[in-house]
Amino acid sequence: MSEVTVTTIARARADIADLRRGLNDLAQWLEEHRDEIPHATETRQRVSELGLFLERLNAGLEQQDKERAQLLGLFQVSRAVNSTLEVDVVLNRAMDTIIQVTRAERGFLMLTDDEGQLVFQVARNMDRETISSPSFHVSRSIVEHVAQTAQSILTTDAQRDPRFAAQDSIISLNLRSILCTPLIAREYVIGVVYVDNRLHAGMFQPADLDALRAFADQAAIAIENARLFASVRQKMNEISALKTFQDNIFASIASGVVATDLQDRITAFNRASETIFATPADKSLGQPYRETLAPLADTSLPRLVEEVKRAGTQYVGAEIKSNMPQRGTVYLNFNVSSLKDTSGSPQGVAIVVDDLTEKRRLQATRDMFRRYVAPAVVDRLEDHPEQLKLGGTRQEITILFADIRGFTAFSEQLPPEKLVDILNEYLALAADAILRQEGTLDKFMGDAVMGIFNAPLAQSDHPLRAVRAALALRAAVVRLHRRLPKELQLHYGVGIHTGDAVVGNVGTEQQMNYTAIGDAVNLAKRLQEWAGGGQIIMSEQTYARIRQQVTVNPIMPFHVKGREAVVEAWEVAGLRQ
Repeated sequence: MSEVTVTTIARARADIADLRRGLNDLAQWLEEHRDEIPHATETRQRVSELGLFLERLNAGLEQQDKERAQLLGLFQVSRAVNSTLEVDVVLNRAMDTIIQVTRAERGFLMLTDDEGQLVFQVARNMDRETISSPSFHVSRSIVEHVAQTAQSILTTDAQRDPRFAAQDSIISLNLRSILCTPLIAREYVIGVVYVDNRLHAGMFQPADLDALRAFADQAAIAIENARLFASVRQKMNEISALKTFQDNIFASIASGVVATDLQDRITAFNRASETIFATPADKSLGQPYRETLAPLADTSLPRLVEEVKRAGTQYVGAEIKSNMPQRGTVYLNFNVSSLKDTSGSPQGVAIVVDDLTEKRRLQATRDMFRRYVAPAVVDRLEDHPEQLKLGGTRQEITILFADIRGFTAFSEQLPPEKLVDILNEYLALAADAILRQEGTLDKFMGDAVMGIFNAPLAQSDHPLRAVRAALALRAAVVRLHRRLPKELQLHYGVGIHTGDAVVGNVGTEQQMNYTAIGDAVNLAKRLQEWAGGGQIIMSEQTYARIRQQVTVNPIMPFHVKGREAVVEAWEVAGLRQ
C-alpha cells in the first residue's frame, strides 16, 4: 500500500474523530435545549445514527489499517525470504515480522527431518529474541495435528476450546490465543508455523490466520529453494570434485588428447600432447589446431579431421611420419573421431595421438641386433631399452677375432659365385659359434669375423664364453672338412683378448652400428694375426680370468704391430673336465 494511501487513512480517521467529538457536543447541546428547539428529539436521533455510522466507518478504517499492516508485513516477509538462500537468517527476520503483524507473543517454525519428526528451526518472542529450549513451550498436540492433517488451526481461547481444553500442554502452559498452519511444498507438509499469546484471549482473527498462511506459503517456497540450492551446491561440489578427478586422469593419460570445436579451435590439450607436440597447453587452447599442429599440415591429418567432421566417421591407427622443428623425425599414431552431445549432434573432433618415435627407433635397433646378437640376448634387451640408445660407454669386454688363413690365394682359384658360397659357409660357422655363447657379432670384414662378449648385456663369465665359442668354431670347421674336398678346406686363426673398450651404437639416428672401439680391440686383432690355421691364442688378461677352466700350451712372448713391449699369450688347447 502506497504512502499516499496510508496518509489518507490516517487523515480520514482523524477527521472522523473530530466529527464524533462534534456530534457528541451537538447531542449534549440538544439535550440541554430540547424544550426550546422544535423536533429536538428527531434531531438527536439523527445525530445518534450519524455517530453509529462514523463508528462503523472508523472500524472499517481500522480494519483497512490492520490489513494494510498485514500486507506490509507480508511484503516484508516475502522480500526477506526471497532476498537470500541462507534460510536461517531469513526465517528469523520473517518470524519477527509475523509476530509484529499478528501481535503474537511468540513464534515457532518447525521442519520435518528425514524420519518425519518435527525439529525446531526458529523460536522468537515479541522482543525479537531467540527463545531457548523451545520444545518445552508449545502445544505439541496442536503442531503434530497440523502436520498430520495439513489443516490450519485458529483458537481464540485454547483454555475453553473443546478441541484442546483437555490437553496437558494447554493447561500447563496456560495457552490462550493460538495460530498454527502447515508449511506445504509440492503438496507435501515439510513443517509448521506456530504463534501464540499466553496473556490474552481473542488476540487472533481469521485475517491473522490468512496472514500467517501467506507467510507460511512464502516461507515454504524459501525453504524449498534453500534446500534445492543446498542440493545443487552439493551436486556442484561433487561435480567439481569429479571434474578435478577427471582432469587429473585426463592429464595423466599417456596418449596425447586434443579436442576441437566445430570451428577447429582447440578446447582440450592434455599434458602428453604438450610433450608430443612440444607446445604448452596455455598457448594452444582456443587456437586453431592447424596453427598448433602446423608441422603436420602436409600430412594426412587435416584430411582425416575434415572427413570426420563431414561424415562423422572414425579413423583408428593412422600412422604419420613427420618432421618437427624441436624433435626431428617423429612417428605418430592417430585415432580421430567425432565428438557428440547427448542428442547425437556433432560438437567437434577428438584427436588421440600415441608417440611411436622411440618405439620405431628401438624396433630398428632391435632389428639390427637380431642380425648380430643371439635371440635370447635380444629378448632380454626388451627389459633394458636404455642399452639401445645412440652413444657408447666404457666397459670391460672380451673380443674374439677369427680370420680364414690363406683365403686370398684360395680366392684366385675359384669363380666368384663358388667363392661366395664357400665363404658364407665358413662365416656361418663363426657366426653360429659366437651367437650360441650369446656373444654379439660386431662385424664381418671380408673373410674375418669379430665378436664381443659382455655387451650389450652383462655376462660375468664373458672370457670363458669367448673361449668356448672359439673351440666350437674349431670343432665346426673339422666337421665341415669331412664333407668338403681337400682343395676347399680352410682354417681359422683366432685371437681373444679381455680389456676395456668403448661399446655402443655408433653412427646416426638413421644409420647406426653396434661396435667396440679401443686398444683392446686392436690387441685381439693382432693376436688373431699371430695365430696359425686352427690355432686359438688368448692374451694374459683373458687367461688370468679363466686359468682354472682351460688347458693351454705356452707360447714365447712376441711383438705385435703397434706395441713396443712383448705380448704374453697362451694357445688354448681345450677346456678342463
